[in-house]
Amino acid sequence: MIVAPFADGQEEPAVRGFFHEPEGGGTHGLVLAHGAGSNCRAPLLVTVAETFAAAGLAVLRIDLPFRQARPHGPPFPAFAPRDQQGLARAVGVMRQRVAGRVFLGGHSYGGRQGSMIAAAEPTLADALFLLSYPLHPPRRPASLRTAHFQDLRTPALFVHGTRDPFGSIEEMQRALALVVAPVCLLPIEGAGHDLGKDGVAGRAVQAFREFAGI
Repeated sequence: MIVAPFADGQEEPAVRGFFHEPEGGGTHGLVLAHGAGSNCRAPLLVTVAETFAAAGLAVLRIDLPFRQARPHGPPFPAFAPRDQQGLARAVGVMRQRVAGRVFLGGHSYGGRQGSMIAAAEPTLADALFLLSYPLHPPRRPASLRTAHFQDLRTPALFVHGTRDPFGSIEEMQRALALVVAPVCLLPIEGAGHDLGKDGVAGRAVQAFREFAGI
């Protein structure tokens, strides 16, 4: 497997990260984004990207625009539209590199922004791969981040730990009933928001391949 630094600044926002060449000459691609407190070098993203590439998908794991602008700290709320634009740009770049379908995924904040841009642009990605969707802030279950769910027309797989403080499995199930597109929820027993358990990447990748039919 070949993994190389990637940069495309021909248009704004710039796309920067690492590109994983697919084993076996696969034709599909995945754009993968990090959470609010992390970057594209996060261990979870690296493991997931390597697992997908070994299964024959090209993967571009990117630093979101907010992380390119500041190396540490969470994103400012006003930066969210630019992060969504960055994800859309990355999907466009991936479509130039693969002949097949292109999927959009991310962990926590990255996945949330991916779902929001997909709700606004239904033809952007062929399916979503969402790890630890931050349904609400910890201990604030009434502050749901689901306003765009009713507009989501892109099939989506949600991978969620049973000990995630950003939303219980039951809360996720109720929220996903708002989505009209095909959705699937993969619970990870005993995992928290970081999904830091052995075998999670393999299970998540296999579940997405079955869900997306690849």
